[in-house]
Amino acid sequence: MVPARAAANYSILIAHPRALLREGLAALCHQQPQYRVVYQCSDGATALQRIESEKPDIAVLDFALSDYTLEIVRKLRSAHLLTHFVVLFARNERRTVIEALRCRVNALVLESDPADCLIEAFKSILAGRVYISPSLELNKLVNVERKAAQKNSIDTLSEREYQVFSLLVEGIRAKEIGARLGLNPKTIDTYRVNLMRKLDIHSLAGLVKFAIEQNLAPGR
Repeated sequence: MVPARAAANYSILIAHPRALLREGLAALCHQQPQYRVVYQCSDGATALQRIESEKPDIAVLDFALSDYTLEIVRKLRSAHLLTHFVVLFARNERRTVIEALRCRVNALVLESDPADCLIEAFKSILAGRVYISPSLELNKLVNVERKAAQKNSIDTLSEREYQVFSLLVEGIRAKEIGARLGLNPKTIDTYRVNLMRKLDIHSLAGLVKFAIEQNLAPGR
């Protein structure tokens, strides 16, 4: 539900390096009576200055503002501005999308999305919700990010923990692992608990699945 102020004008700043797209976005906004474009620009430095001075309700920023876009958001977030930030992406890239979410961007829209998606993004963020383009397939992005984090976490295992991990995913029991490594089975259990904690995995089945996903399983 859009707030009662929807009948009034919401101020919008548009920053995009391409004049044709920038003017097209402005024309789209002008078609909606509740939105008014107060400023347009083509670079990040001007966008930052104008957002600070104009304090628009919504700032539509293209991600390609000389790699400056997320720095603008970070700076203005730290200044506690109430502006809502909509970031436009030319393509779906996991790293940049995840980073934008970490910067607390209010809406993520692909330039290839239908025009209605931008208006829907405006409605959502003004109602206090985060809008993410369906084309970005957020669930897949989050899963990829989780797998990447887990893969990095394998580096936190000690040499002995990695040995125990490798033998566990082969299906070898703690008693036999202890015999192979010359350690007490209780010590093997301690290594198992520690490595599961570091990997944030809490079952043997989960360890095996992780090993297969990261090409760490035997014979891979």
